Amino acid sequence: MTHEYTVPDETVTAPEVVGVAEPGAVTIVVPTFNESANIRQLLHQITESVPSRLPCEVVFVDDSTDDTPDVIRAAAADCPFPVTVLHREEPVGGLGGAVVEGMKAAGSDWIVVMDGDCQHPPSLVPELVATGERAGAGLVVASRYLKGGSRAGLAGSYRVAVSRGATWLTKALFPRRLHGISDPMSGFFAIRRSDITAELLQPLGYKILLELAVRSRPREVSEVPFVFQERFAGESKSTAQEGLRFLRHLAGLRTAGPLARLVVFGLIGLSGFVPNLAVLWAMTEAGLHYVPAEIVANQFGVAWNFLLIEKLLFRDRRRHRHWADRTLRFALLSNADLVLRIPLIALLVAQFGLAVLPATALALAITFVLRFVGTEALVYLPRRAPGGRSRTARRTA
Repeated sequence: MTHEYTVPDETVTAPEVVGVAEPGAVTIVVPTFNESANIRQLLHQITESVPSRLPCEVVFVDDSTDDTPDVIRAAAADCPFPVTVLHREEPVGGLGGAVVEGMKAAGSDWIVVMDGDCQHPPSLVPELVATGERAGAGLVVASRYLKGGSRAGLAGSYRVAVSRGATWLTKALFPRRLHGISDPMSGFFAIRRSDITAELLQPLGYKILLELAVRSRPREVSEVPFVFQERFAGESKSTAQEGLRFLRHLAGLRTAGPLARLVVFGLIGLSGFVPNLAVLWAMTEAGLHYVPAEIVANQFGVAWNFLLIEKLLFRDRRRHRHWADRTLRFALLSNADLVLRIPLIALLVAQFGLAVLPATALALAITFVLRFVGTEALVYLPRRAPGGRSRTARRTA
């Protein structure tokens, strides 16, 4: 559930009622989680540097468990621009999900996303928008890695190493989509509202720029150097758990295309030979006949593949069906592969004159593709509701 408060205007209950700012203005979206000690300083910095150069409004999207919303409302009373608080009871999508909520509530042509800990200088907001207007860009990234920029505010060599490693990894995985973006890990950027395709976004964790660039990148991108500041107060929210969420997010982005999913599906299938052969060896060594041993060992390989597919490949689609339904369907498809393969080999040998080895290789390839298509279509795609829409889509509508 989301609660919205607009200060100094009266309380409202839906993002759509936020007033539309004048053309050419900017909406500053600030996701917050327990940042009460930074709010007054942040709003003070925005007041000093933005309104005199560019009309603005500020939208806080808050997932806090402390008094941050109350502090925002109190501090906003002294601001010469509208300040809105969207407090979410359920932090769906983490910080990235909060940013998407703020973008939906924005009323300006330009949206600037920045952190609430004062590490992103508000004085750069007008320059980000001006750069976008001059270049005709849809996205302007504040980069620590351009000449004139700096990551000086990162606390300690460990965080510096993690940041550089994450930047290298993402650019290696998405060289085309991230071309021209030197700092894909930046949380400070400006984007035109018309260039946002919110329905395509599936945020997970705190790297929303990466999500935007990979799933719905504007054709024109510009960059502006900036110096990453030290945190004004409080502690960093960057934890090992957030790091794991980031890696899961990377995996989800990288396997978004059908060809990439097919490749990962094949690699997972190959890895399933390890538990399969290990169990087969153990059972035959124990004296069990190889036929029942093959059947039992195959189930271990199926279980291994299912767990990896659930975690790495179709994690975001698990909500469409109950886990028991998914498990049964996957097991039936995987075992049907064995039943189909032998008659198919016989057909290729008898009717098409292939030798046994090429017939077996072709049958493996055919059944592999069929198993992938069947897994995606019958296990992980949303069930259809009456009227032709999926049940998920129907609930959303």
